[in-house]
Order: sequence, then C-alpha cells, then structure tokens
Amino acid sequence: MRRPGRTSIPAPGRLMLSLPAEGLLRLSPQGLHCPAAGVWIDPWRPVPDALITHAHADHARRGSGQYWAIGVSEGILRQRLGAGIALTPMAYGQEFRRNGVRISFHPAGHVLGSAQIRLEAGGECWVVSGDFKRQEDPTCAPFEPLACDGLISEATFGLPIYRWRSGAAVVAEIMQWWKGSPERPTVLFCYAFGKAQRVLAELQRAGVEEEVLLHGAVEALMAPYRAAGVAMPPTRALAELPRGTPLAGRLVLAPPSAQASAWMARLAGAQYGFASGWMAVRGARRRRGRGRGFVLSDHADWDGLVRTVRESGARQVVLTHGQGEHLARYLGEVHGIAAGALGAGAVPPAPPEAKADQDPGGSGPDQEGAAA
Repeated sequence: MRRPGRTSIPAPGRLMLSLPAEGLLRLSPQGLHCPAAGVWIDPWRPVPDALITHAHADHARRGSGQYWAIGVSEGILRQRLGAGIALTPMAYGQEFRRNGVRISFHPAGHVLGSAQIRLEAGGECWVVSGDFKRQEDPTCAPFEPLACDGLISEATFGLPIYRWRSGAAVVAEIMQWWKGSPERPTVLFCYAFGKAQRVLAELQRAGVEEEVLLHGAVEALMAPYRAAGVAMPPTRALAELPRGTPLAGRLVLAPPSAQASAWMARLAGAQYGFASGWMAVRGARRRRGRGRGFVLSDHADWDGLVRTVRESGARQVVLTHGQGEHLARYLGEVHGIAAGALGAGAVPPAPPEAKADQDPGGSGPDQEGAAA
C-alpha cells in the first residue's frame, strides 16, 4: 500500500534519446551545438564561441575563443578560466542575434550569475536550463519560467524523495547545531561557489553579525558576491588568524575536499556537518562520514522539476544528469509530455578543475555535479 503523500512513479524502462539530427540544437563532439548561430552551450571542449550558463567548472571550461555569460559572473569566470579570456557580459533578458537566431539569457536561480539560455529561429524555440532551482535564494536572481517548444533540463534530483524545505528553515537548524556546542569549533562542509555564500546570506537574514571563518577556497570567491551587493556577515580566512587563536564556538565553512587535508589540523575536536541535497538520503550521510547532515541544495527538487517542465509548455523535453529516465517516464505517463533522458555517455565527466567545487570520489550522492 502506498504511503500518504508519496508520489508513485513508473519504472524507468529505457527512455533514452538524442537530439534531432537537423534540429536547432544538436549534439556534437564538443557538446551542445546550435549550428545556425555557430555557438555551443557549456561546451565540453574548446570551441570558437561558447554560451555559458554559469561558472561552475563542469559548465565553464577553458580554451574557447569567445565567451558569453551573465555580467555578474565575470569575476568568477575570469578567475577560473583566465583573466584574459574574451568575454561578452550579458544582462538578463538582453537579446542578441547570430545568423538570424535570437539568443537571450534568463535567471536560473542556481548561483550568482546563473542563466537559462533561450534560442529561437524559424518558428522554433528551445531553452537550455543549465542548473537551476525554484527555492528562494538571497544570493542570486530568482528563476524565470520560460515558454518554449523544446526544453533541455537538468534532472539531478529527479526522484520524488527529493523535496526541499526553505533555505531559511535549514539554516535555522544549522544555527541551533552550531550554537549548541560553544565549547568547540563547528565546521560546515559546503561547496565553495554558491552553497557557502547562500549559507552566509541566510545567516545574515537570521541576524548573525559575528565573524565567520572560511577555508581559502571559499574566501577566494567572496569578492564577486560582495560586489554584487549580497548581504553576508563579516568573514575572514582561517589562515589569517595567528596560530593558537582560540576557535571554540567559531563557525568555519570549508569545501568537502578539505576534510582529508592538513588544513584541518588546527580544528581538532571540532564538530562536523555537511550541507547538501544528497543529505536527504540516509546512506549518503553514512558514506560521507561528515557528522550532521543538512538538506540544502542549489538544484531543483522533484516538485521544482515537474513544475518547470509543465510551465514551459514544451512539446519535447530532454533531461540530463541524475535521474532523467525516471522523471521522463513520469512526465510521459502521468502528464502526457514527450520526454526522454539524454543517452548514456552523451555527457562527459567533469574536468579535473571541477574538483574544487565537488566532493571527491564517485558519482551521484558521492559527487554532486558542481553544487548540489
């Protein structure tokens, strides 16, 4: 018997597909390609012209000739791809044309400067969601629903077990946990770009005024957020404190990769926690071995994914990452929407430099894309 409140999804079967060979968007060895405009979206290999949805390393890669991205992400992109890259900063809603193709960037709600990319030509309109979420986030522009004929959407958390509470509610839990152990340091592991700043912004909203200490990888990404006017408590790199400075009662934010590093030596006796969407799964909490788990994701949950697809009115939906086959079958059998998951092997693994954003080892619950 099905439990009340649970969503039943059909078995996934084999709903795998590829993009039409003659469509507006096609798959090439370099990645998602719009031949009519001569551009690629989040290309996997160097290309002449790249449209970038956001600055996480599994979406923004080095070596392309020209980049287009949202202007507030410029600082992070130059830091990660090289100060001298040829970058055209875009505003949300700003449109430009390439060979008759109308191209525009729209808020995705994932991290600072994240965007959906809309392409239209010959009466056909496609939207590439990039990574996105529907929850409120004080660090980035909220997601904008877009109508389209075809939608390429992530499906990182494409199972109905993934349903998020608000960031404010989760950070209230984090504060209670932190303040409940004043006799020792508190280390919260969270991804350096996006998640850490979201936690800080929610702490600010909750009235926290005291200084929060940061791992160097997080501190290096703070300036673009401050420049964008994101309100956060005062912060400082832990490395700036003299050795022997008492750390009891202090909150420290660090990327997951820091746990096994020498950097942790001065935090002996600390309590540990991890903020991630994968913390909704008990087995993932055990495997990570990082103490307390807090369910906080920068990706859409099940309800957000289904809502977004339905609001788009798309006649064809292509799902990437995560649980695409399960979501595709649910959309088809329950809502009558033609959907499929991009074929296995169509999306390559993240490049080595993405490890700065990711949790080392494995895939799925052990490696969150760039900022789950």
